[in-house]
Amino acid sequence: MSRLAKIGGWFEQRLKIAPVLEETMGHRVPSKSASWFYVFGSAALTVFIVQIFTGIMLALIYVPSAGQAWDSLQYLNHGVTLGWYLRAVHGWGSNFMVAIVLIHMVQVALFGAYKYPRELTWIVGVFLLLMTLGMAFTGQVMRFDQDAYWGLGIGASICGRVPLIGKWVVHLLLGGPIIAGDTLSRFFAFHVFVIPGLLIAFVSVHLLMVLKLGINEWPMPGRLIRRSTYVQEYEEMTRKDGVPFVPVAVWKDMIFTSVVIGCVLVCAAVYGPYGPSGIPDPTIVQTVPKPDFFFQWLYALLAFLPPQMETPALLIGPVVILAWLILLPFFAGEGEKSWKRRPIAVVIILLAAVSLGTLTHLAGYTPWSPIMDAWSGDPVPVQYLNGRTPLERQGAAIFQEKQCRNCHSIGGSGGMRGPSLDSVAVRKTNAQLVRQVVQGGGNMPAYGKNLNPAEVAALVSFLDTLHPPNQPPARDAAAQISDQSDHFATGSGKQ
Repeated sequence: MSRLAKIGGWFEQRLKIAPVLEETMGHRVPSKSASWFYVFGSAALTVFIVQIFTGIMLALIYVPSAGQAWDSLQYLNHGVTLGWYLRAVHGWGSNFMVAIVLIHMVQVALFGAYKYPRELTWIVGVFLLLMTLGMAFTGQVMRFDQDAYWGLGIGASICGRVPLIGKWVVHLLLGGPIIAGDTLSRFFAFHVFVIPGLLIAFVSVHLLMVLKLGINEWPMPGRLIRRSTYVQEYEEMTRKDGVPFVPVAVWKDMIFTSVVIGCVLVCAAVYGPYGPSGIPDPTIVQTVPKPDFFFQWLYALLAFLPPQMETPALLIGPVVILAWLILLPFFAGEGEKSWKRRPIAVVIILLAAVSLGTLTHLAGYTPWSPIMDAWSGDPVPVQYLNGRTPLERQGAAIFQEKQCRNCHSIGGSGGMRGPSLDSVAVRKTNAQLVRQVVQGGGNMPAYGKNLNPAEVAALVSFLDTLHPPNQPPARDAAAQISDQSDHFATGSGKQ
């Protein structure tokens, strides 16, 4: 013990951390706040530490390459001793972390802990929730299997709809306009460096504010919060009825955290890791991609929304919700904290919980596209083949072979996820059709790496024929003006 004391004294002389540790462990909290309702923050922090440790271990073997990621995960599952268990702990830890952070946010909202003077603590918590969801999404991409590929495609299509900066955001995430070799490296950097770094920074600020402002007192009905008197009242409360966090309050945090970690370890042992499922193949569009549990509500929402409502819902809904969460402590920063006297808050939380739960349940059998077997139906209608050139007929064969009718219909037959193509040549020029096929866009995946130039030319030639008989196909006005200018210039030269 004397040697340990000497070693500790040596470090203390140089680091001077004893006062900080004493202040942290001995800060007083309201006695009623030392309850089981206040244990979620500590549990979320502990699970995050587990995620960092298991993530470092996985990164020693995982290869963030589109060609090797799937094989490296197979090697972890079958070639490394307990590699599958390490992956399972990391995957289930992600699930528990998302769930605990959500529960913690709900508890804070119900107990009015976002009110003065903890507005910034709440706002940082909102960003912690966003970062946690970002970690979960990028973690799913790391599997780079069929579900991850299509989930990434849907996520990129959502980002691409953002006005003005959508194209730039997609390029930033994917490393280009399509999912390619650079995509996985980008997401590996986000998952391993960027988002964890932001999480550590936000957690540090969050903990600092908890220490400086104290833990929210137990919300008593009738005890109103006023900016002019709250700080003095809280300090008086902790002096008269406060207890030191260590050891009085910390033991409940330790017990609950131990139970959570135990559940993670048990779920990892019983259920194993997630995937990877099949090797990603963008030509297999009759897949039914399933996001991880915490994103399934969004999957179901997109499936049920009419196509014309998707973009407004995706662009306006998240902005409104995020703005409301950030501004909540500013327009409701005073008054009653007790959930018993805040029925509107209780109703909003219940409606959100029921909506998310219902959509998550529906995601279990909601198809990604209303008709997923359209590719195996009737052949291309005869009226679209009569009088066509050999190149255009070859394009019709490619149209059927590549299962374009899984999402698009012609002649009233086919999928309904994408727009009907009966008059697509009126809406898009030849160059625009080429770009759409090669680079994708909206909900459409990119086929640039799955069609050779000859197949693209044939397919677009067939699409150019899809217009009403009495209406010519779309033309590039700029190109026509350029051709006319060249014609006049040539004519003037001859004169």
